[in-house]
Amino acid sequence: MELLPLLFLSFCFLTLSGRTFAAESGTPVTRVTVKEDDDAILPCSLDTNENIESMLFDWKKEGKQVFIYNNGTHHNNDFEDQSVEFKGRVSHFPEELKHGNASIRITDTRLEDKGNYICIFPKSQSGGIRFHIELAVGAAPEPSVTNLDETNDWAVLKCDVKGAYPKPTVEWWDSNNQIIPSEEPQVSKKGERFYVILKTTVKKTGRYRCAATQKEIWHQAHTEINVRLNEFPVGWVIATFVFCVLFVLVLLYLLRTRVCNYINGLQAAREYV
Repeated sequence: MELLPLLFLSFCFLTLSGRTFAAESGTPVTRVTVKEDDDAILPCSLDTNENIESMLFDWKKEGKQVFIYNNGTHHNNDFEDQSVEFKGRVSHFPEELKHGNASIRITDTRLEDKGNYICIFPKSQSGGIRFHIELAVGAAPEPSVTNLDETNDWAVLKCDVKGAYPKPTVEWWDSNNQIIPSEEPQVSKKGERFYVILKTTVKKTGRYRCAATQKEIWHQAHTEINVRLNEFPVGWVIATFVFCVLFVLVLLYLLRTRVCNYINGLQAAREYV
């Protein structure tokens, strides 16, 4: 079975931007997806490419003040009304202002940063321009795998995914890219983060991997483990069987030869008498 194309495209986080429309107003919405602790760039740019160095633009998130710029003055110099969670983490691109670009960068993104943002030009000639941006932040820790128990015939493997968001789909795969049967996943939640444990029992020597997939953010992470059981090799089984068959055939041949010689001896003795 082949992996879904989704999985081939997403062994690392992608920053995705797409445009949808808000249902209530038909306003274009840009969606940006980033990994937790990475930087997020929220786009906002006038189509006219006019110089906005002397203009005012304002960034808000669900009523909170994110960043404001007004003719060279902004939250990183004189303005003080920025929401606490954004202090020291938001900046703009001064060299891009002359091209109408009011985009901002949020550093070290957190799950709490996800949500809906608005970029507003309140004093524009068209009477107020708004750009809507949805920021999706994902947490995707690497799965950890452990060999819990092992005999000559089987091994119990455990996969542990801690603190993921959104909720991941966790699966065990063999080296042939086949999903193997597993127990019911144990899922718990702390805040917005998910914790998943998935166990499986394998009965063959081989390489196995645990994959955690988060389709909402186009991401998959996996960790591999090698299992070597003390199983009797198939080649040796076949060789032993062939040897046994040949041994029996030789014994039968020798037995037949002795019986024939014995009978011939009896016949010779009778003829002599």
